[in-house]
Amino acid sequence: MNIRVSLATALLAAAPALWAEDYKSPELIKQGEYLARAGDCVACHTAKGGKPYAGGLSMATPIGTIFATNITPDPDTGIGRYSLEDFDKAVRHGIAKEGYTLYPAMPYPSYAKVTDDDLKALYAFFMNGVEPVAQANRESEIPWPLSMRWPLSIWRNLFAPAVEPMAATGPLKYESAQIARGAYLVQGLGHCGSCHTPRAVTLQEKSLDERDPTYLAGGQVIDGWVAISLRANAPDGLGEWSEEDIVQTLRNGRNAHFSSIGAMNDVIQHSGQFLSDQDLSAIAQYLKSLPASAGSTKVAFKADDATAKSLWSGESPSRGAEIYVDNCAACHRTDGHGYSEVFPRLAGNPSVLSEDPSSMIRVILSGSRLPSTQQAPSDLVMPDFGWRLNDQETAQLVSFIRNSWGNKAPEVTATQVSEVRKAIAQEHHHLASDSQKNMKH
Repeated sequence: MNIRVSLATALLAAAPALWAEDYKSPELIKQGEYLARAGDCVACHTAKGGKPYAGGLSMATPIGTIFATNITPDPDTGIGRYSLEDFDKAVRHGIAKEGYTLYPAMPYPSYAKVTDDDLKALYAFFMNGVEPVAQANRESEIPWPLSMRWPLSIWRNLFAPAVEPMAATGPLKYESAQIARGAYLVQGLGHCGSCHTPRAVTLQEKSLDERDPTYLAGGQVIDGWVAISLRANAPDGLGEWSEEDIVQTLRNGRNAHFSSIGAMNDVIQHSGQFLSDQDLSAIAQYLKSLPASAGSTKVAFKADDATAKSLWSGESPSRGAEIYVDNCAACHRTDGHGYSEVFPRLAGNPSVLSEDPSSMIRVILSGSRLPSTQQAPSDLVMPDFGWRLNDQETAQLVSFIRNSWGNKAPEVTATQVSEVRKAIAQEHHHLASDSQKNMKH
C-alpha cells in the first residue's frame, strides 16, 4: 500500500513537468505555427515595423481606436503566464486572463469552432515557438463612457456562439471531407466572415456559416477597401471563378484575370502563401459550394467590345475615356483585359463592379502593390494618381471604367472621391503618429 501511495505521489509531482514537456514537442509547435498562419495571427498582432506578435497595431473601430495586444510569451507584458485554460478563454471565449471581455476585433466568434487539438497546438507554438518581447500594451483611444468594458460582456453573451469545436475533417453535413475541411478553415481559423460577411447595427456578423445567405456576401468596408462577395454571385462575387482561380489568388494574390488589393494583401502575405495545396483546394471547394446570395443588385456585366473598338480607333467618347487612355491603357489595355497574372482585367472584375466604389477610388488615388510571395516574388506596383487627378477627373475615370467593356455600375461623384481622399489623408496622419508613439514604447 505504501509503495502504491509513494508511486501515486511521484506521478502527481511529475505531472506538471510532463504536461509542460508535452507543449514543447517540436512536432506540436510546428503544427501550431501552421495553424497560426492559417489564422493570420501575425497580421493583427504586429505593428508596422514591429516585432512579430508583440502587438501595437492600431485598429479603427466605430467607437475609437484600439491596439492589438502583445501575444508573445513574455511573462510581464505578453501571455507568458497564461495556462492552457487561460489561452482557451481568450481565443475561443473572448475572455482575458484578468476576466474582462475582449473587443470583438479579436474574432473569437469564429475561433469558437477551433478543435481542442488545434487549440493545444496553437498554445504550444505561442508558448515555445515565439520569441518573447517585452513590450507593454497600449491603452485604447476610446472616450469614456464608451471605453467601459462591462458592456462588452453583454455583447458577448448576446452574439458570440457557444464554443462548439467543429470537426476539422470528415463528411459532417458537407458533400465530402475535403469540403468539410474547407468549411472548418473558412469559418474557424481563417475567420473569413469577419471581413466578408455584412454586420448588423450592433456590429456582430449577420451570420457565422452558410445556413444564412448573408454569410460571406461581402460589402463590408475594411480599412477603406470593400470586401467582395465570396459566394457564387456574378459579377461582384466568385460566380465566374474556377477553384484554381481561388487557389492562385490565396497563394499569390493574383490569377489569370484578377489581382488582390487592400487588406487582402496582408492575408496572402502572412497566411495564404503558407497553406498547403490540400488546404487551399479545400477552401476553394467549400467557397465554390456556396450558392449566390439573393437580392437585387445595381451592377452587371455582359461582355461588349464597343468600348475597345472606340478606343482602338482613336475616339474618346468622354473625358473619362481620355483620362483612361492617358493613364491606364498601357497596363490594362484599351480592351480592359490587362495582362494575365500581371495587370488585372477591368472587364467583369468584382472589385470594379462592387456597388460601393470605394476600392476603385482608393486604388486610383493611392495605388496598390501586389504581395511578394514564394511562388510569385514580383511585387508589382500600381502607381498612385491622386497627385495628378483632381476629384472630378477621378470620378470621371472611375465611372468610365465601371461602365465600359460590358461593365454596368452606378456613376461615381466628385463628392465620393473627396471623402475617400480625406480618409486617406487621415490614415497617413494616424500612421505617422502611431509610428512615433511605437518608437517611444
